[in-house]
Amino acid sequence: MRRTALLGAVSALALGLLAQPVTAPRAEAAPTTFAHPGVTVSRAQLDFARSKVEAGAQPWKSAFDQLLASKYASLDRTPKPRAVVECGSYSNPNYGCTDEREDAIAAYTDALAWYVTRDDRYAKKAIQLMDAWSAVIQDHTNSNAPLQTGWAGSSWPRAAEIIKYTYTGGWPNSGRFATMLRTVYLPEVINGSNSNGNWELSMMEAAVGISVFLEDRASYDKAMATFRTRTAAYVYLASDGDLPKTVPSQNLTTRDKIVAYWQGQSTFVTGLTQETCRDFTHTGYGISAISHIAETSRIQGQDLYGTDVGERLRQALGFQSKYELGTAVPSWLCGGSLNLGLGPVTEVGYNALHNRLGIAMTNTQTLNQRNRPAGSNNLFVAWETLTHGDNPA
Repeated sequence: MRRTALLGAVSALALGLLAQPVTAPRAEAAPTTFAHPGVTVSRAQLDFARSKVEAGAQPWKSAFDQLLASKYASLDRTPKPRAVVECGSYSNPNYGCTDEREDAIAAYTDALAWYVTRDDRYAKKAIQLMDAWSAVIQDHTNSNAPLQTGWAGSSWPRAAEIIKYTYTGGWPNSGRFATMLRTVYLPEVINGSNSNGNWELSMMEAAVGISVFLEDRASYDKAMATFRTRTAAYVYLASDGDLPKTVPSQNLTTRDKIVAYWQGQSTFVTGLTQETCRDFTHTGYGISAISHIAETSRIQGQDLYGTDVGERLRQALGFQSKYELGTAVPSWLCGGSLNLGLGPVTEVGYNALHNRLGIAMTNTQTLNQRNRPAGSNNLFVAWETLTHGDNPA
């Protein structure tokens, strides 16, 4: 009996050492008073961008010209809301998926155009798009519903924050829009996901942004706690130990399970992400969501850039940027082959970590400069050279 008990204890200890589940850090409390506009971009950042565009300064002027020339800024755009948005894997089926994401990005685009130009037509177009969807949508269904909701739900509150808190022409249906976010979007994302990490990170971005707009402190805290746990399990640091940290609900209790979840990668180095060996595009989604949530948290008074979140973001940007720039891929990394295409995701993190904190980020800086002006990934990232490029606010 003693020997059996001892062996059981040793086995349990071994599994614990292998799995290294994340003990979520205590969630930073939501602010007593929320800052508005306060989702990803602040009023001070918007003022800085506007002043640079008005002065014709680069890269902000070319970034704004890119925004205005895009399909998202068209004042002739007709919203295409659906009562039920049905999205399958790789958008098959695609019943309203593309329309929803693009209308949400368009609303944000118009809100930015309004703020820079003070042309009421853009504010009214943003309101038209938000009103059209809040009058119709009831649900998201099919296998990609949580991710789709996360993507669209990340853009909607960015647009709504700017319009509600800076446009003086009025938005009579803002309450209905808030109800849409509270009843259709938030329940779909707030409880997270055990799929690939970019899913949960995007879902938490939406949950955090929606919570700011709704001034929902409980949902903000819940989303932030989930975010901290997932970020620690998404980007590996050498200080994590021999294996990456895990999300307890995923039950990744053996090395083999962890390696399989990390796309078959068995050598772990600082800056590697859970999806690096899948492809850089999905990795970019995860990195972008981390930076957006960290930026929103900073605006709301809790700066996460000085925590492990900032360090993981810095290392993930640097590691992926190095290979995106053409560094030869070693045989131990993803079998010696990478699927590149990180996307326009470097501006927010680079500005926060390099420009504000003074951290050297040579590879990220090179890639960031090469990709300017950063446009949209047509999912949930848009115009970040304009809003965050070298922005000290």
